[in-house]
Amino acid sequence: MVYRLYKEKLNMFLLAAVAAWGVGCGEKSDPSPAPPPPAPPVETGPSQVAFWLTNPDRSAQFQKQNLALNFKASTTTNNNLTLEIDTTQTYQAIDGFGYTITTGSAYVLNQMSAASRADLLRELFSNGNADNTIGVSYLRLNLGASDLSPTVYSYQDVMGAAFSLAPDQAYYIPILKQILAINPNIKLMASPWSPPAWMKTNNSPIGGSLRPEYYNEYAGYLVQYIQDMKGQGITIDALTIQNEPLHGGNNPSMVMQAEEQKNFVKNNLGPAFRAANLNTKIVLYDHNLDRPDYPISIMNDPEAKQYVDGSAFHLYGGTINRMSEVHNAHPDKNLYFTEQWVGANDGDFASNLKWHIANVIIGSMRNWSKNALEWNLAADANNRPFTDGGCNTCLPAVTVAGNNATRNVAYYIIAHASKFVRPNSVRVKTTLKNAQNIEVFSTLQHVGFQTSTGKKVVLVLNDTNGDQTFNIRYRGQIITSTLKGGAVGTYVW
Repeated sequence: MVYRLYKEKLNMFLLAAVAAWGVGCGEKSDPSPAPPPPAPPVETGPSQVAFWLTNPDRSAQFQKQNLALNFKASTTTNNNLTLEIDTTQTYQAIDGFGYTITTGSAYVLNQMSAASRADLLRELFSNGNADNTIGVSYLRLNLGASDLSPTVYSYQDVMGAAFSLAPDQAYYIPILKQILAINPNIKLMASPWSPPAWMKTNNSPIGGSLRPEYYNEYAGYLVQYIQDMKGQGITIDALTIQNEPLHGGNNPSMVMQAEEQKNFVKNNLGPAFRAANLNTKIVLYDHNLDRPDYPISIMNDPEAKQYVDGSAFHLYGGTINRMSEVHNAHPDKNLYFTEQWVGANDGDFASNLKWHIANVIIGSMRNWSKNALEWNLAADANNRPFTDGGCNTCLPAVTVAGNNATRNVAYYIIAHASKFVRPNSVRVKTTLKNAQNIEVFSTLQHVGFQTSTGKKVVLVLNDTNGDQTFNIRYRGQIITSTLKGGAVGTYVW
């Protein structure tokens, strides 16, 4: 209950905040990504541009439109806003889009028949080439239990016992293996909600802090997890040190202040990863954007920074443009957007679609994130399973009832990016201008990418209540499109 009230209060605050835009609108190019390949000639055919649409009234839900959108010379003028696409200016490379697959997600997926589950997993995780797939390319895992697990557990519940992945062997690891068989290149990030209770100051899975005398032992525990998962054929690409380290009221949870996390990385976890020759990335923080000082303070320590790949964020507090503060402070380190829930009793499809596309997808990308993840992948019709005191109103991307799957708003939010913005795409410059060729920052939110094969992908959100007709201009040619108020379109050519 504490967790639920905490989330709802912060989400209400965010819905009232001006959150979606940010420093990314006028940033300078990041020299780190390799230049994209030369663009191929514009394709010919009935429609040069594929247009996928979701309307707020659900009259279209990630539906490919049967429209002829063909570029033509922009020799005539109109009064439409024009979205300029400039692929010569590039920013961060993209790792992927997806969800957290909790042990609860795996549990409900495991209740489906083998055939129904296989069909759903192919729809979710195939590379997106088929019209009925969405190409999820990034997943976050709970390392030990999360609050959306059937029970609270660790891999070493008793002091002195052997480390064991046994709690995940019944359905979590088998589901992950099925996903990897569909997409062997999917990136996996693991996040612990709590160490074993006996390592903590309060001997409880809820709250408390890591006892300093167990820093080395806990570092070894995390190393063992990565090694044992590798032994199962599951490669952990990145590890966040603690989910929501400033929120100790969840079940499970742990409080870890920035100074504690810095010391743990510098003196224990970083050296342990190095000694074990692990390539898994160490990612800081994994909490709200009202505290960008947390990861910045750790990376300001050169000894700690040498072990760190970057930092991760949620948006239950703060605004999305604060990711750019962290980028500007440490531009050599990466940023990740790792969680945002949809409340089952919070708003409707239209309001959630608009807010999450603006912040989680467009906002995070324009503020240097390499990924964008919504919260829970799957749950049953009562949003179960969850732990005692865990989130009972977290609406999943997919609700599973028997062999049937209902696709909720988070499914469509991620689909608009994951299907087309494949891993190793790069963000490119997009600029919205009025009829007087003056840059504007309202009404249409946007972000653009170029894939590793040279395709252009542009996401546009109509952030008003009325229809908007606008141009997309690329290399001096334009197409013209219309979006209803609150609608989102993905344009691909």
